[in-house]
Amino acid sequence: MLFNPRNRHLYLMLAAEALCFAAALSSSYLLRFEFSLPEFYAAQLKSMLAWVLPLKLCVFLALGLYRGMWRYTSLADFKRLAEAVLLSSALLVACVAYVYGFAGFSRAVLAVDGLLTLLLTGALRLGIRVLYASAHGKTSAPGPARRVLVIGAGGLGERLLREISQTPALNLHVIGFLDDDPDKLGRSLHGREVLGRVDQLPRIAAESRAEEIVIAVSHASAGQMRRIVEACKASGLPHRILPATSQLLDGKARLTLRPVDYQDLLGRSEVELDQRGLAAILTDKVVLVTGCGGSIGSELCRQVARFAPARLVLVDASEYNLYAIAQELAQSGFANFSCVLGSVADAALMDAVLAEHSPSLLLHAAAYKHVPMLEENPWSAVTNNVSGARVLMAAAIKHGVERFVTVSTDKAVNPASVMGASKRVTEKLMACHAGGPTRFSAVRFGNVVGSSGSVVPLFRSQIEAGGPVTVTHPDMTRYFMSISEACQLILQAAAMDLAPSASGGGGEIFVLRMGEPVRIVDLARDLIRLSGREPGVDCDIVFTGLRPGEKLAEELMGAGEEVLGTGHEKIMVLRGQGDGRDSDALDATVLDAALLDELQAAATRRDAAAIRALLQRLIPEYAPEREPQ
Repeated sequence: MLFNPRNRHLYLMLAAEALCFAAALSSSYLLRFEFSLPEFYAAQLKSMLAWVLPLKLCVFLALGLYRGMWRYTSLADFKRLAEAVLLSSALLVACVAYVYGFAGFSRAVLAVDGLLTLLLTGALRLGIRVLYASAHGKTSAPGPARRVLVIGAGGLGERLLREISQTPALNLHVIGFLDDDPDKLGRSLHGREVLGRVDQLPRIAAESRAEEIVIAVSHASAGQMRRIVEACKASGLPHRILPATSQLLDGKARLTLRPVDYQDLLGRSEVELDQRGLAAILTDKVVLVTGCGGSIGSELCRQVARFAPARLVLVDASEYNLYAIAQELAQSGFANFSCVLGSVADAALMDAVLAEHSPSLLLHAAAYKHVPMLEENPWSAVTNNVSGARVLMAAAIKHGVERFVTVSTDKAVNPASVMGASKRVTEKLMACHAGGPTRFSAVRFGNVVGSSGSVVPLFRSQIEAGGPVTVTHPDMTRYFMSISEACQLILQAAAMDLAPSASGGGGEIFVLRMGEPVRIVDLARDLIRLSGREPGVDCDIVFTGLRPGEKLAEELMGAGEEVLGTGHEKIMVLRGQGDGRDSDALDATVLDAALLDELQAAATRRDAAAIRALLQRLIPEYAPEREPQ
């Protein structure tokens, strides 16, 4: 609809706009003839007003300039206004040229009319916005506004300032910015000065009588974020953070402030995505996600849904998890999905599902991942992680799936656990199918913050209970990444078609750049401090010793593996010795079908010793008895 005829403000807008058009045309005549208008041109002006006003109003209506609320006029609105003025002026000139052939008409009048129309209609919209903002800003708030310093004088900080200015209910007053960019120091943003660097925060906060600090940065390394948070703590003031730009809805949602979380300390960086490449494999395609109710699987579903697939097939063995993600997708407005409740190791079910839906992309995120639990139940790791992947890969080839991406883990490198060995077998199974009609690949990365098996939720619950926080070893380190960033990169890797010289014909193992490994004891201390407590004073840390299958440090690459660039700064691809893929994975004697059948048979009879022995034959680097170094 071009406009809403029931909107009472529409007619006021039309009347005000008509006055602007009349004023622009009249002023152009007066300016052209130096405010001494000959009788001939006065009559011409009167006749032109009769049809120029309706012409311009029709153009503005057709271009939808009366659908928006002028009190929220933006640069995009001014762009549309300029387009409407240009089109209406062009039509006016065309009409004059066609009807009169410009005989007796001043071309200068027509040119000035277009310019004045743009100025007056733009001033009208800007004036309404200024008046509304002024009136809105006088709305009563509960008590005096809190004085706020904002860290970050970039785009996110500017959006925050606008939001605070337009929302008196927030009861905040920005007194200035802090930023480490030397080009911004001393300059102002919407009248608020950049007062200094982040390391000057304690002094500036005291001098400016600030009452709160807001962190509004969209790009920062882990080290930079830690330094910012430490500066906030040193100031002694309460501090909150604004969600990263990627988490906001393009300005359609209110900006919300929240306490600093551990995920923020990992740093912030916007993931550059090949939107066209992702659309090619997702939009109007059938996509199947296994383990769709898990931490990784559910986030993959959310991100795939953004690209409007023809159908999203949800597969999960947990009834509740499947129901939860289905409800979430439905409430978000996405309805093109089907739910499949069952195990990926059920060959008959998987065959039927792929036959029915014919997915072009299969994202395999279903896996058991808890290391100590699988040490106690190794048969479950084999059935779900190995046999499940084997079943899915065979079904994918049979039913013509174009791309198959399996989610792997850094625990697959030189595995010391059943879980890691099972995922390494999965990587090798995937590589064995390279060169066929289905393009197989794996994405290997470390821990994700906030996942169902992460230590972060465990530490938080222990802190809330008053401690102690249990850490296995003071020197244990792990790689960490946010769930959202990991899933974005998984999809980006899925869209990559590497040249044969790099990895050739599928079978690639992509590795995500995880940054620097984090000491788990440092993570525990950070979480304790973020909760407002002090480690060793308000909450103790206790070291419990390594559990079965655990290593002090995980690795992203094994012996003989080297990484190559992919064109994306955060995604690398492994290259084994001698060719573009993992050379061991292509050795038929290593992953003999009979040996895999024997492994599943051992899992069926729950023979833990046989399972570990067979995994060692399949994965020579698997060392369950090895002491972590």
